[in-house]
Amino acid sequence: MDNDTVALYEARARILKAMAHPTRLFIIEELQRQERCVNELTGMIGADMSTVSKHLSVLKNAGLVSDERRGASIYYRLRVPCIMDFIDCVETVLKSNADAQMDIVRCCRK
Repeated sequence: MDNDTVALYEARARILKAMAHPTRLFIIEELQRQERCVNELTGMIGADMSTVSKHLSVLKNAGLVSDERRGASIYYRLRVPCIMDFIDCVETVLKSNADAQMDIVRCCRK
């Protein structure tokens, strides 16, 4: 691979790594519904504010969310809603895997 190709794959990997945490996936899905401030997300997630802020920082640094200060609060929104297409694809893989496992179970019962 040439340097440009390596750089492209590294950039893609950084985005996928940013998403690769259950809490961050939850945040992405919640922000797809509507923008939220840290306090709202903290209550929904059940973690302390610093932990949620760190997760938001990872997502922001990857370019997945953006923020806007309003008074004393910072509101976050999903910057690229198309990321939900990728999550839908992941759900399709999960379903396909589950179907394959059920086929194996059915086969073994015979």
